[in-house]
Amino acid sequence: MQMAIDANLDLVNVAPQAKPPVCRIMDYGKFRYEQQKKEKEARKNQKIVDLKEVWFRSNIEEHDYQTKFRNVVKFLGEGDKVKCSVRFRGREIAHSNIGLKILERVAKEVADICVVERMPKLEGRSMIMILAPKSH
Repeated sequence: MQMAIDANLDLVNVAPQAKPPVCRIMDYGKFRYEQQKKEKEARKNQKIVDLKEVWFRSNIEEHDYQTKFRNVVKFLGEGDKVKCSVRFRGREIAHSNIGLKILERVAKEVADICVVERMPKLEGRSMIMILAPKSH
């Protein structure tokens, strides 16, 4: 304690559980400032992954499919997860295999840039599949 006072620094208990407890003589204010700076830098560099959603219909035309497919590729390229959904209206729910074919086609066409995080599954009147970008 006297050595810390003589050096005009702080005596910091770094390992209180150890036998005997370990202490260090340092400038505690400077140490906390550097820790906060490191945490802020780490937060700045991390990527926040969003979940984007693209709706398909069971009787979608080819051009509409291509437009929505381009959006899926764009979202995956930006590093976001994509929730692909096929919405069924009225009696379309009886032919849910058509929606399954659409989602399988999307998964097959983007297989090189993403992984299927959740396989197509019918939930209520929607069939949902989640795609996640491959990590490089």
